[in-house]
Amino acid sequence: MKRRDLLRSAPALLTLGSAPVTAHAAAAAMKGRLRSAICAYSYRVALGKKMMTYEDLVHTAVENDIDGLDLTVYWFPDTSDSFLMPLKRTAYRNAVEIYSISVRTEMTQPTPGLQAKELATLRNWIDVAEKLGAGHIRVFGGKIPAGVTEERAAGWVIECLKRASEYAASKGIILGLENHGGITEKADTILHIVRSVNSPWVGINLDTGNFNRNAYEQIVKCIPYAVNVQVKTEIQPGTSGAPVPSDWQRIAAMLNAGNYRGYLALEYEEDGDVAAQMPGLLKRLRAVTGEVV
Repeated sequence: MKRRDLLRSAPALLTLGSAPVTAHAAAAAMKGRLRSAICAYSYRVALGKKMMTYEDLVHTAVENDIDGLDLTVYWFPDTSDSFLMPLKRTAYRNAVEIYSISVRTEMTQPTPGLQAKELATLRNWIDVAEKLGAGHIRVFGGKIPAGVTEERAAGWVIECLKRASEYAASKGIILGLENHGGITEKADTILHIVRSVNSPWVGINLDTGNFNRNAYEQIVKCIPYAVNVQVKTEIQPGTSGAPVPSDWQRIAAMLNAGNYRGYLALEYEEDGDVAAQMPGLLKRLRAVTGEVV
């Protein structure tokens, strides 16, 4: 809708609903809203070698004027309150939101016992997210076991997410299923799973660098269900060949057109010196997210 058409329709909009709707509010409802974030996985080497702490990540966000953190939990020393509560306090005192945690899950489990174990693990991480004040958890679908059809494996993921979503809802936590190979290699399969779960507490953790073919086309399909978005430095735009530099402005425009509102988190996966590379990349991220407000 053009601006002149929106303004022309404003009087009619004001009469809708139980509360007044301004032309400004109507315009705001028609665009996306992005906030910048860092994925802890970017600093995997330093975290793994204990050269960096999760509280250091908070200070890194402050130094680079970044809004939020998506905390990959792989290097948590434990999940006790003695670790979680000081981290939560540090984030709050520095106005950095721990909005998400990222965990490993393998929901393509073939037996009831293994499925129950997976669900119990996920519930434990939901409790951790609640303590940290994170509203989102990134989860994986898992690999397709040998000799198992994609349809059957997807069914196991659907059932696990349905059950997990009930507990997540009780804690106010959204589960984001990432496109991470295996059962979630293709956008169409991810969409089938999320639509079948049919819960407002389950969506897509959209990793723009993880599709191994036709990435931009697959990203567009996922945007209506995206609850978190991650960007990387490279992307696979076609069906073959080496990845190319990711066009973040194009991705931001696609998110805006799809009315996505949420975080755009940088996940640096290259082998370069992360300390040297991240400041420039985060400056670029701030510029991209600042264009969609």
